[in-house]
Amino acid sequence: METRVKIRHILPLAAMAILVPGAAQAQAQSPAQTYPSKQITIVVPFSSGGTTDVLARFVGSELSKAWGQSVIIENKPGAAANTGSAYVARSAPDGYTLLMGTVGSHAINTALYGAKMPYDHIKDFTPISMVASVPNVLAVNAEWAERNKITDVKTLVTYLKANPGKVNCASSGAGTSIHLSCELFKSKTKTEIVHVPYKGSAPAVTDLVAGNVELMFDNLPSSLGQIKAGKLKALAVTTAKPIPSLPNVPTVAQSGGELADFEAGSWFGLFVPSGTPPAIVSKLEQEVGRIVQQQQMREKILAQGAEPVGNKSSEFAGYIKTETVKWAQVVKESGARVD
Repeated sequence: METRVKIRHILPLAAMAILVPGAAQAQAQSPAQTYPSKQITIVVPFSSGGTTDVLARFVGSELSKAWGQSVIIENKPGAAANTGSAYVARSAPDGYTLLMGTVGSHAINTALYGAKMPYDHIKDFTPISMVASVPNVLAVNAEWAERNKITDVKTLVTYLKANPGKVNCASSGAGTSIHLSCELFKSKTKTEIVHVPYKGSAPAVTDLVAGNVELMFDNLPSSLGQIKAGKLKALAVTTAKPIPSLPNVPTVAQSGGELADFEAGSWFGLFVPSGTPPAIVSKLEQEVGRIVQQQQMREKILAQGAEPVGNKSSEFAGYIKTETVKWAQVVKESGARVD
């Protein structure tokens, strides 16, 4: 009888010995090992339809296919990307809330807003990868340009000097590269142009096509369709060299004179809140890099007038520091400010 009782106790202990290793293994799995196990959100700090939004949707769709998890795009426009960016900076550092940041949110704004910045673009974020670099294009309303015999940068400058304060320059928001490109142009040409900020490129381009504003230094992807349709006239691109998608359009610098050294562009990349586990950062970096370098994705990005990048987190971080210094100088030189 005593022996049977002992056996009865030994059997559960043996069963526990078999079960415990599996349970311990499950408990030992870190969030990084199971990532992603739920829906991912990519925050776009501008309204839908602009370049930032388009690129976020490109990448989000491919991430969803690769990982079998929903990836949603959430637009949080306001304060030249500061609203959406600050939201992500305050989010849990678990890899489930990402930001599609820009040269504005992560290089320009810190110089433009100073103490009013609601986040530190270096300390509060970890870069994942730059998705694409984008030239800005000096586009004008086609009917307005024809009516006033504006055919290139030089004739535009002549018109601006003859009509100070009578021409409006649209932007996707104060502090964006679109805004700063216009401010730099004003500074170098000594012309007076009225800045009209919008909550994203899409509504700004809509008003430009409608003739409610006259010109814009837009990110090329959001204006390319209207340029090809003849609704907008591209006078120049802001890059150092002409670009393949607009081969017959010169650079601003090619107009010479005070604009001979003019250069300004945009870029877009993914970020997570600082403190996100390195393993998750690495997993995102590798997957985004793979997606951006896929031939089909490259073709989609190039068709938008952008250049696919897909670099490493460390490379992106170094580039951001360089861009921060560069745009601080542009802000100083142009005298740009936010009200």
